[in-house]
Formats: sequence, structure tokens, C-alpha cells
Amino acid sequence: MTQLRIAERLGQDAFLAQTLHRDYRHVPGALSPAELGALVSFDIVNDLLAHHRLEPPRLRLARDGDTLAPHRYATPVTTRRSTVWQRVHPAELHQRLAEGASLVIDQVDHLHEPVGDLAAELESWLRAPVQVNLYASWTATEGFGTHWDDHDVVVVQAEGAKRWRLFGPTRHMPLHRDITDPEPPPGEPVAELVMRPGDLLYLPRGWWHAVTADQDTHSLHLTCGITPPHTGARLLNWLADQLLASDTFRRDLPLHTDQATKNRFLAALSKEAATALQDPYLLDRYAAAQDAADMGRMRPCLPHLTTVPADAGLRVRLTTGRARVTAVTVAGEGLVRITGAGQEVDAASVAAPLLHRLLETGWHHLGDLADTADVPLADAAALVAELVAAQMATVRTKRGDG
Repeated sequence: MTQLRIAERLGQDAFLAQTLHRDYRHVPGALSPAELGALVSFDIVNDLLAHHRLEPPRLRLARDGDTLAPHRYATPVTTRRSTVWQRVHPAELHQRLAEGASLVIDQVDHLHEPVGDLAAELESWLRAPVQVNLYASWTATEGFGTHWDDHDVVVVQAEGAKRWRLFGPTRHMPLHRDITDPEPPPGEPVAELVMRPGDLLYLPRGWWHAVTADQDTHSLHLTCGITPPHTGARLLNWLADQLLASDTFRRDLPLHTDQATKNRFLAALSKEAATALQDPYLLDRYAAAQDAADMGRMRPCLPHLTTVPADAGLRVRLTTGRARVTAVTVAGEGLVRITGAGQEVDAASVAAPLLHRLLETGWHHLGDLADTADVPLADAAALVAELVAAQMATVRTKRGDG
């Protein structure tokens, strides 16, 4: 599947400067029918339900803000190895959905590759983790009532139509673990819109909203949750780990000493913490560290265990959308470094074009990667093998366009 260019369709730099974390944005008809068909459809949903053991709460039904008990649409099955799983009964599932329940499948980005590509595109652009959930409804009954989310979302309407009533936030930037709950929303929405196939909707966290399939048609949409959000609290948690290099921050608290000693200790802590927070590149270092630690959507590449064949038709892709490529100097030698999945791999600087090409979401033929960097196919295969060993990349033997 080709890239959807989500950043471009949401507004690229203008979106980041004017909308992100600030206001909602609705983009009608952003994706074409062909793009939507390759991304997700009810045929794909049927295949997921038929071929995967999706245990609650990953698969769930919701109605009027409540989650239905699994026994209302599935039966527990005990295997010969004494494990138990919930087998969905299509007839009972259909009945619950006809009665007003909504169908939810969490983390579809780990089940269906085109949705994983969509998530990776957003991750590469927003430099944040993305989880994609799927929602399907058939009636005007609300699945979740009026509610708010503790993360920003990008919604893609795939089939049918759904009405969204937006009430705005009543607490600025609320969090999952917060010290207080937001006040109830106002009685009247600040915006009301109908999402139709191909529409995009961005909603900041904390915005109260109510969603219903009241357009006399079924609805299928994806919600891309940007979670957890990057906050000042997360920055301080990360910085606290960095400050463990300091004797002052590893020292035991002087809880059993006089007040003057306690004051000196706090003054020393404050001085070092203030110095760290005054680093103009602190946010850049934090962002780079978070990207480097992101494990992405790892995928084995059997049958290749320790090497990658020098096959021009072999397809290669990164497993994380947040990998970074930078120029570094090691022992006086100029190299290029790729970081991701908690690992880093250094290569000769001539490999930079190859690595930058891999940063583009999706599959790439090994021969094209070698040509991009003007390196021998065997050298490109050896570098890819290093990335596979670092769990940053995977390969696919099947030929054809990716």
C-alpha cells in the first residue's frame, strides 16, 4: 500500500502550529475510495474475526456506555491443552449489533498491515506512539455516551456515516492519572458534523464528544490514538532517570537530620535540576530518546535467521515509524547511525541514502535500496541483516510490489 500522506491532508506544518493540542479539525473527503478500500473494509473485519482469537477486552461490544458480557455473543472453548478462548458466534454477534451495540477491536494496527502503515505514518510525523482501534455501528444507539479521551485522536471514516457532536474541553489537557476529573460538558455542542467515507477528524484530548450512527446506514471507522501524550510530567520522569548520574540525586534523603542540613540538600537538588532544565536542547534530547526506545510493530522474517540473502527482489521495511538517522563521528571516522527499537546500528556514511529511504513507510526492494546508495547488493544485504538482528527491520521473501 502506498503512503496516505496523512500529514499533508491534515495540513502539514500549519496543523502542527495552529491545531495540534489546540482545536479540532475536520477534513472532508481526504481519502479516496480506493485508498479506503486498501486500508480497511467490512470484508477485512470479517476476516479478522474469523482468523484471530480476539479475546475481550481487545474485542468487545459496547452499548449506552456499558460493555456487554462476552457470553452474550461468544462461547468459551477449552482446548486439548486446557486453555480457554472465546469463540464468537456470528448469529449472536449479529443480534447484539442489530440491537444497538457497537463493535470494537483494539490495536488493529498489529493485525492488519495497511492500518499499521497508517499508524507508522502518523508516528513518523508526530513523533509519538499511535494505537489504532476499529469501531463499527449499525443503529443510532450510542456505544459509549458522551465522553472524553485521555489522548489525541485522528479518526478515519471508512464506510457509512456517523454523527459527531463536539462539546469542547472542561479541563485543560486532562490525563488518565490526574488529580481531578473534568467538569461535565455543556448542554449544547460547540460543533456538530457528520463523518462520511474518506473524512478525517482530529480531536485533542479532553474534548467531550458523543458519536452515533443515526444516518440510516452502518458505520465503520478507525480511531488513531496518540498515546500516551508527551507532557511536562513525562519529561520530568525521564529527566529524573538522567539525573541518576549525579551523586546528589543518588544520595539518600536527609530525613533524620536538622533543618539546616535539609535546606542545603534541597538547595543542591534545586540547583542541579534547574541547570538541567535550562539546557536549550533538553526537549530535543528527550524526543530522540523516546523515539529510540519505541519498539514499533516487530515482525519475524523467517526463514532468514542470521543472514539476509543478496536477492534484489527481497522486500525490506523498518518495524518502527520513529527510527532516526543521524551523522556521527566514532573514533575520528564519519559514520551514519540509525536508532530505533531500543537499539542503534552504525554504518559507513555511504549508506545514508539507503537508511533514509527505509524511513519511508512501507516495503522497499533490496535492489532499489542498494541502487539508492550506489552500493553492492551484498553490502546492502549485510546492512539489512544488522538491522534485522537489532529488531529494527524485517524482510519478506515474496516478490511483488509492496
